[in-house]
Amino acid sequence: MNILTSHSPEARSSSTCLELENVTIRYGRQEAVRNVNMRIPSGKVTAFIGPSGCGKSTVLRSINRLNDLIPGCTLAGRVIFQGHDLYSSQIDPVQVRRRIGMVFQKPNPFPKSIYENIAYGARINGFRGDMDALVEGSLRQAAVWEECKDKLAENGLSLSGGQQQRLCIARAISIAPEVILMDEPCSALDPISTGKIEDLVRSMRGQFTVVIVTHNLQQAYRISDLAGFFNVIPSSDGFSKVGVMEEFGDTSQIFNAPRQDTTRDYVAGRFG
Repeated sequence: MNILTSHSPEARSSSTCLELENVTIRYGRQEAVRNVNMRIPSGKVTAFIGPSGCGKSTVLRSINRLNDLIPGCTLAGRVIFQGHDLYSSQIDPVQVRRRIGMVFQKPNPFPKSIYENIAYGARINGFRGDMDALVEGSLRQAAVWEECKDKLAENGLSLSGGQQQRLCIARAISIAPEVILMDEPCSALDPISTGKIEDLVRSMRGQFTVVIVTHNLQQAYRISDLAGFFNVIPSSDGFSKVGVMEEFGDTSQIFNAPRQDTTRDYVAGRFG
């Protein structure tokens, strides 16, 4: 039995979708990020911001256990989703990734038709309904239907970079996850494509919980409801560095009235 199919009373009564409790992640003996604590609300957009190397993507990948695929990567603490500790021995990581989807920095369509990019994932996840309707609905929701509807049999790799990224978002949407993680989804895109992705993320509010890593502070301010500022500090050995989350709160507060001096300096562009 998949334990994630049973919602606990705690999950049903709370607006919190995800909670990280004292999360420390190591690659071998080296700490990558230390003692991260946050509560991510359901149906909102949360942005992770901070300089390179501060652990934003590492924390993002821990939410759906993608770091499990990296040899030597270990996590201490708890990542709680709907009342369940995702790192419990009872939890199947494959089931976690079906409920918590991922969109990567570089678009990665399957080397299949546009249609099959949507249908394949839905099919292997047990979808038995109207596949044509699912494909169209997913592409519409990802704002790429009008650009794809007359060439569904063409290879997904034939699309432009921005269209490929929206196809990947449609693929994630098609299996009806509760959470969608995005790791710098616009970093390789032109301004027009970036604007379309940002519009798409804003439209997801209420239906999905979105967590996005971005180096673009203006983007974080435009699209997110909450923001977590990560920074890099010297580790205890005095030679290496470790990522920490220095501040977490409403985006307007993080940008306009930060509590920490380092947050104020970062959003003002004084470093990073």
